[in-house]
Amino acid sequence: MRSPGMALFKQQKVEDIYEIGEELGSGQFAIVKKCRDKSTGLEYAAKFIKKRQSRASRRGVRREEIEREVSILQQILHANIIKLHDIYENKTDVVLILELVSGGELFDFLAQKESLSEEEATRFIKQILDGVNYLHSKKIAHFDLKPENIMLLDKNIPIPHIKLIDFGLAHKIEDGVEFKNIFGTPEFVAPEIVNYEPLGLAADMWSIGVITYILLSGASPFLGETKQETLANITAVNYEFDEEFFSNTSDLAKDFIQKLLVKDTRKRLTIQEALSHPWIMPVDKRQALVRQSSLVNMENFRRQYARRRWKLSYRIVSLCNQLSRSLVKKVLIEDESMRNCESDSEDLSQRKATRQRRSSIS
Repeated sequence: MRSPGMALFKQQKVEDIYEIGEELGSGQFAIVKKCRDKSTGLEYAAKFIKKRQSRASRRGVRREEIEREVSILQQILHANIIKLHDIYENKTDVVLILELVSGGELFDFLAQKESLSEEEATRFIKQILDGVNYLHSKKIAHFDLKPENIMLLDKNIPIPHIKLIDFGLAHKIEDGVEFKNIFGTPEFVAPEIVNYEPLGLAADMWSIGVITYILLSGASPFLGETKQETLANITAVNYEFDEEFFSNTSDLAKDFIQKLLVKDTRKRLTIQEALSHPWIMPVDKRQALVRQSSLVNMENFRRQYARRRWKLSYRIVSLCNQLSRSLVKKVLIEDESMRNCESDSEDLSQRKATRQRRSSIS
């Protein structure tokens, strides 16, 4: 039964209303294609989500999960968050008509820059914070903040407009209701997720700390050689500001990161505290000048970011190869491992290249 306030899933062929175009991205149970409204000529992105056909099946997305994502998208109207335009449904798929975000990933854009000051970097971080502030004001946690989900509306301007995408893991946090889950992308999940502790809005703030660390260096603070090593680094809060990557980084920037990468959720910066941090909002001219004069080492950024992407891609290929060999030997494969292999490939909005994607970390 449809929940009160839930939008009607239009039971008609989406192809009757929209001209379906090129594929923009794909994942385990979803594919995104560019589309054009036949009546207005406006372009959107159509996200085809494969529905699970029975409770016994492992293929496809459960109806309640799709409805949760749709419900959250319906509550959102903010300049830094992707917009839901319409919803269609047929026998096999739910089709979300979304705002077309065609500028690519923020970090890919930054990798092309010759220089980047901390002042410029904070303009991007501030947009991310603004989007998350809006979500948190509505008690919505994204739970999958990472570079791949931070997109640009249009990259052909000096400071492009950021859009947060992919609300497949997002949840409304209800007062008095304990919520636990083990999900997300290992590199970016907070310790409370790894430890299967009650979750809240603070998990997003940890992810912002990781994102900021990567933005200023290209390196990833907790990424190990294996998933298990990465998770161990997270629970131990085992990271450092390597002099090779952070020699030109201001103490203000490091302080911002340090106050986000805090294991105790009660001591971690809230979104409001992050927005008022002096690295984001300088309180005097000295702090403003520090941001202007501190530069990101772009050569290091490009090298480390490329290395990070290669490591992640290699890990996916290795896992899939291992599973394939096991299947040939007719060894029983745990469904969860298979899902990790499949769902780590690029999912959704507006990317032409297939890259690592969301997965369960269990």
